[in-house]
Formats: sequence, structure tokens, C-alpha cells
Amino acid sequence: MIKSKEIGSLIVISGPSGAGKGTVIQEVLKDNPNCWLSVSMTSREIRPGEQEGVNYYYVSEDEFKQKIKEGYFLEYNNYVGNYYGTPKEFINQKRLEGKDVILEIEINGANNIKKIIDDAIFIFIMPPSWKELKRRLENRKTETKEKIIKRFQTAYREINEVTKYNYVVVNDDLEETVEKVKAIMLAEKCRVDRIEEVYLNSDEEILHEMLIDSKEFVNETPKID
Repeated sequence: MIKSKEIGSLIVISGPSGAGKGTVIQEVLKDNPNCWLSVSMTSREIRPGEQEGVNYYYVSEDEFKQKIKEGYFLEYNNYVGNYYGTPKEFINQKRLEGKDVILEIEINGANNIKKIIDDAIFIFIMPPSWKELKRRLENRKTETKEKIIKRFQTAYREINEVTKYNYVVVNDDLEETVEKVKAIMLAEKCRVDRIEEVYLNSDEEILHEMLIDSKEFVNETPKID
């Protein structure tokens, strides 16, 4: 009866470093082949275990700035001393193909997206506590104490921006967090403003004729023998 718009959703997921948003996204992607993760570009160094074109596209700061001049990014920002940006390429194409596009970006980038794409869905992944956030950052063993402190300070500012998002999910239990994110995505598919048209199939049209349009059917009083 209902035909929904075929364009895919744009899901923007943010959260402070250590909140576990990257892990949550990977789990969501496992169960949803219709989702496509937009890979961002960054000027920061690659970390152990990361892969080019999977986690990020890694370029030098000079290369990143050149791409800014070329209009390569949908949005970009400098975060904790490094540049991060969302390439325009493929995003609109994937959505038109019906794919749900996920963007993992920070607060300022999300705010920029909100200004130009009015149907985007914004989800903030929150750490369960400051103590747990500190533990996760320290367990990475990829950054100096000074950088960890800077990320902690940034996290405090970011969490105060949570009211700008549509949804907030506390990542205390990974499985539960993933289920909540998937539920949000499913619920968004059912929004009234995603309905393209309401239609009746042939059987429904016949029933409508019988109940509404047929005066003989409506007004006739059953006879009792």
C-alpha cells in the first residue's frame, strides 16, 4: 500500500575518540549489505593495524590542503592538529542507488553536513564514563600522554554538543549498542516524510468500491426469513 522513496539514508555518526564508534559501525555493516561506509581522508599518520582505503585515505597535510582548493570535499575540518575530510565522490551516487551511506565524522563536520543535507540522520556515540574513556585511550598505546590529554579535553567539548544530534547511544555493551543503532536506522525508514505515494492494489480497490462507493451495499438492510 505504501511506496517509500528509493533514495538511501545518510547516517552521520560521531563521538569522542575512544567512544568505540568505529567498532560499532563495522558491526552494523556486517549485518547490513545495503550499507556503504564513506571512507574519509586524513592528514594524520596511519596507526598500527589500519589500512589505506579501509580506515582512511592517508595523505600529507600539503596534499590535503591542495584538495581543499580543488573542492574535493563535502566537508572537512582540523581535529586535534590533523585534517579530516569527506570526499564528495560516490556519496550521492550511492544514495541514488538506494544504498544507506554512513559517515563517521567529528562534531564540526557533522554541523557542516547539517547545513547542506537536510535529511541526514545524526547519531552520537557516547562513552559509558570518563574513567572508561581514559582507559580506552591509554590502551591504544599509539599516542603520547600530551595527545591523550588533548583528546580528553576535546571529548569534553564534544559531549556538550550532543543536543545537536537526533539520537545518542551510550556504548557500554557493544552488542546492545549495535542493536540500538540498527533500530534507529530501521525506524528512520518508516518516517512519514519518506513516503513517496500511497497506492491500492486491485483487491483493495474492489473492497473500497464495495464498502464506500456501492450505495446498494451500504444501504441495503439484510432480510430475515
